[in-house]
Amino acid sequence: MKILIIGFLVFFSWSAVSTRLYVCNIKGLCGETGIVQISDSNLKDSTAVDHLGKSLAPDVALVPGNMIIYFAFDKSEFKSDVLTDKYFSEANSYLNKNPQARLSVTGHTDSVGSDKYNQDLGFRRAQRIKLYFEGRGMPADKILIGSKGEKDPASDNSTESGRSKNRRASIIINK
Repeated sequence: MKILIIGFLVFFSWSAVSTRLYVCNIKGLCGETGIVQISDSNLKDSTAVDHLGKSLAPDVALVPGNMIIYFAFDKSEFKSDVLTDKYFSEANSYLNKNPQARLSVTGHTDSVGSDKYNQDLGFRRAQRIKLYFEGRGMPADKILIGSKGEKDPASDNSTESGRSKNRRASIIINK
């Protein structure tokens, strides 16, 4: 046990010393403090407002979180609600400000039915979400769709409650 403690102390000491040498001697980031004097006239002249009316802060859109839309048994139709509309607005804003970003929609099903049928149903669910977003003005090339069918359950398929949680489409922003 003593050898472990001694080894840890030696390793910790070596890490601290080597980091200090690197930061101070190689990078030159230690020790020198300077005083900067700012006159009152400079403070009055410098403002954080762009004279063209734009903010100097970069226009950064927040990445919306993931969204899950649930479906009825053997259905691909859904009704939008306030949360869906809000998510669309945030996602569309983010996608417009980030040309490399894409919206990924993946359809899922419960385990009732054949693998092929569930794969197709999951795809129809994802396609329905894509059509909804396109109809609201999102460019089609920004939306990727796919289906996992019954292969990626979110809950247990042996109960009705679990199966209802598996009948879903997940929406994710890929940066």
